[in-house]
Amino acid sequence: MSDLTKKVVEIGSAVNKVRGRPLAPGNKLGQGRPKGTRNKPKPLFQRLLEEYSEHLVRKLIALAMQGNQSAMRMCMDRISPARRSACITMSLPAIRTARDVDKAAEKVTQAIRRGELTPADGGIMMNILEGRSRVIERGQLETRLEKLEENLAATKKRPAA
Repeated sequence: MSDLTKKVVEIGSAVNKVRGRPLAPGNKLGQGRPKGTRNKPKPLFQRLLEEYSEHLVRKLIALAMQGNQSAMRMCMDRISPARRSACITMSLPAIRTARDVDKAAEKVTQAIRRGELTPADGGIMMNILEGRSRVIERGQLETRLEKLEENLAATKKRPAA
């Protein structure tokens, strides 16, 4: 064999070697990245921003301290971001049954009627109560189904008269 052929064989056998830890048998999430693929290089603007980010932040703060309104707004947006939604404080009864959900929904409706709760916040509360109602119904359904299965099993065990 020539030297070139030996190098090609060496390179070919190196490529076929398993690198790193192989995935566990039965892995259903795929085999990962194809062999030989590289990380995508960062675009130039990202590299520049990373390089000068500390200087830019210092300059922004300096401009804000000098009274630049835009710089102040940018700083304040980072310090104290706008709240997405306020917390809803409301006294509701403990919810363990469908009747409790009904009572809580009535309290929410009354709070909206009195102006203590906005219609949007009331809608959010009603959605939460509806979800709780579904959980309760599912639990009750499971309990009833278990009792029916127990009765059916007991009926099958009794000898026929």
